[in-house]
Amino acid sequence: MQVAESLPPESADPAPGWLLSERLGERWLASAGGGWNMTAPETLEAAVATVLERFRRVGAGLRSVALDLSSVAALDTVGAVLLHRIRLAALAEGLTFELVGARPAHAALLEAVWPAAETPPPVPAGRSRFAAIAALGRGVCAGANEAAELIAFFGRLVASLTYVLLHPSRIRYNAITHHIRHVGLEALPILGLLAFMIGVVIAFQGAEQLAKVGIESLVVHLIGLTVLREIGSLITAIIVAGRSGSAFTAQIGAMKVNQEVDAMQAIGLDPMEILVLPRIFALLVVMPLLTFFANAMALLGGAVVAYALFDINLVEFLSQMRVPLDLYDASVGLLKSPAFAVVIALVGCHEGMRVSGNAESVGLHTTRSVVLSLFLVMLLNALFSVLFTALGI
Repeated sequence: MQVAESLPPESADPAPGWLLSERLGERWLASAGGGWNMTAPETLEAAVATVLERFRRVGAGLRSVALDLSSVAALDTVGAVLLHRIRLAALAEGLTFELVGARPAHAALLEAVWPAAETPPPVPAGRSRFAAIAALGRGVCAGANEAAELIAFFGRLVASLTYVLLHPSRIRYNAITHHIRHVGLEALPILGLLAFMIGVVIAFQGAEQLAKVGIESLVVHLIGLTVLREIGSLITAIIVAGRSGSAFTAQIGAMKVNQEVDAMQAIGLDPMEILVLPRIFALLVVMPLLTFFANAMALLGGAVVAYALFDINLVEFLSQMRVPLDLYDASVGLLKSPAFAVVIALVGCHEGMRVSGNAESVGLHTTRSVVLSLFLVMLLNALFSVLFTALGI
């Protein structure tokens, strides 16, 4: 046990803390003095350990333990936690504990620190056998909440659309033409290139497989049916979702971060009418045209491969393709494109409106917009396939 000369509490430079203990009949008295702070934590801890060891040896028959702090010159949280070990030892033996001679400031510090020191630190829970089920449940609940929010947003959109259609003068034609140029004209190069390459791949892989069974002449039928019914509209929706849907989210999200949307509402303007409806109208106009363009470019890619492999020129290619296809096959992709347009614009604008806080939120919701748009487009495409098959289209 480290014992140092006791200094008066008012000393500006107290010696390292000291701790004396003695037994007075059925009462154990521990007297602390000096500086109980970060200046000498090892010395303080050794003093407490020594006193506790003596307490365990001679503690039989005790009724109470007292801690005298009248000579303590300095006290911080480190000293308070170390002194608390004496209190814990007394309580563990079922003895009463008494604090003696503490200054008001020291007593207030102990009152704040000791309850916290009694609370054990949280122990990380081990991985439960039901952790995967719990995670699945949380995911399902989060998905249900997001679906409910999206449906509510669609309801607001329908209400705003009805009001605007009843008051045509409120339609923002300049904004619609701006978005048509951005979503439509500026997307033609990348969409045309990708559609052309997909047509090439379908024709080449289809010809290779059909040649194995000697019916490579049917490659034209394969290209026409695949492109017009499925691939053309699907690749268009994917490009628009990744390019324009994400742009919708980022644009509206940036306005949310800059509080421009709040400013609109403050002056009595409807963000749904100003920000969402022009994008919906623009995508509804552009999507069928982009799908038609993608179909044409994909068929052109297939025609190039057919000419290179089988010496089928463009006129023969179109003639052969027209034989097995009817009007329904040629229009199925175009019929699906408006539904894809609504889904992409709805999700993009909804995620943009959910942005809050900072630029990180913009990036997060932009990513969610693309992922959710692609998921819903694929789901909708599958539902259309089942429906058209049931209707014989």
